[in-house]
Amino acid sequence: MVLLHFAFILFVLLGGLLVPRRPRLARLHLPAVVWGALIEFRGWICPLTPLEKQLRLAAGQGGYPEGFVEHYILPLVYPPGLTREIQLVLGAAVLVVNAAAYGVAWRRRRKRRGP
Repeated sequence: MVLLHFAFILFVLLGGLLVPRRPRLARLHLPAVVWGALIEFRGWICPLTPLEKQLRLAAGQGGYPEGFVEHYILPLVYPPGLTREIQLVLGAAVLVVNAAAYGVAWRRRRKRRGP
């Protein structure tokens, strides 16, 4: 679940970079960007987070104390010291990165069609 969560975050942030090569991907990516930005700007909790917590509780959190995923991926998804201000910056970064990627895609498409 953590990997799915992390993959979704990467898709929201960087998926626009795939759109110039695969324009149909925008149909999936744009709603994901809106959702990701809303979660950050509104301070909502992603539905994957409670599901992730529920699955961890169901698993009993036994076994080894820290594995690869917990050590390397979790701090990226849930960074220590995450504040409301940082969430706003992250939401703005999502919009800026994707606006730039879509701008490139739009210019390329316009160029191919001609004047």
